[in-house]
Amino acid sequence: MVLHSSFLSLSLFPTHILFPSPTNLIFRNYTRVFLSHNNSPLSYKKRVFSCSALEPTSQNRILRRDLMLLGLTSLSLTTPLSVTLAEEEPKMALFTDEVNAYSYLYPVELPSKKFVFKWVESRKPERYSSAAPLSPDARLRIVSERVDIIDNLIISVTIGPPNPSFIKSNDKSTWTAKDVADSVLSDKSALRVTSSQRLAESSVLDTHSSEIDGEPYWYCEYLVRKSPTKLTQDSNIYRHYLATTAERDGYFYSVNASTLSPQWKKVGPFLEKTVSSFRLVSPTENYIAPDKDPWRFW
Repeated sequence: MVLHSSFLSLSLFPTHILFPSPTNLIFRNYTRVFLSHNNSPLSYKKRVFSCSALEPTSQNRILRRDLMLLGLTSLSLTTPLSVTLAEEEPKMALFTDEVNAYSYLYPVELPSKKFVFKWVESRKPERYSSAAPLSPDARLRIVSERVDIIDNLIISVTIGPPNPSFIKSNDKSTWTAKDVADSVLSDKSALRVTSSQRLAESSVLDTHSSEIDGEPYWYCEYLVRKSPTKLTQDSNIYRHYLATTAERDGYFYSVNASTLSPQWKKVGPFLEKTVSSFRLVSPTENYIAPDKDPWRFW
């Protein structure tokens, strides 16, 4: 697949970011486990390949991810989904990250329409201390991510401590869904700006919470204004997100699923199933707590 030069302004990005050395990439293989899933707590209603840099800096990691998002935006607007997807229940696959002890389901196929999602695991699960930061202060980090480049779908999981500007108590029963959403979104930006400026990049549409197995889960639906910026002339095109957040040992674990706003009616219901299925699972011997060996970056 080639992203034509008309999609991107190459002068906006450093040469070493746009054209990384081929020797800096590692391709890995993963397997999938398939199953069906119909349960959803939302009230309102795997052979694949991935690549990652061997020794990227925090700044390079951020810029590379932004570049990928920009490319996804242009590609999706020129090659939209060719079938009406939301009329059918999809076949779902289970993803479990034993390093960070969580799981979720994601759509892989619509059998009757012979439509297959084209997922690539762009970030293999890794420990919090070595994960890519989402902002210069490195509080919130991406511990895993998968993308469907053709259909412009992204599912990522982040881990980070609560922001004390919004979460002022250790008592989870006092936390509102809006406070949790503001805490996570305030740390989610690649720009060197304040927490309030990062928060202003997003428009929260809905927040609510539910209790699953005795633990609270907070849900959020939001739009991100900064994407796709200048790549399209339509100022009404945004990235539309759904997210679920849970807390363990002083850290927020959040799954985010997103696509472009024009595609929301087609794929939004499937992304709802993904975020609704997110669970913190019982740790195994492979689990690494976020605060363990914070100096380790491998």
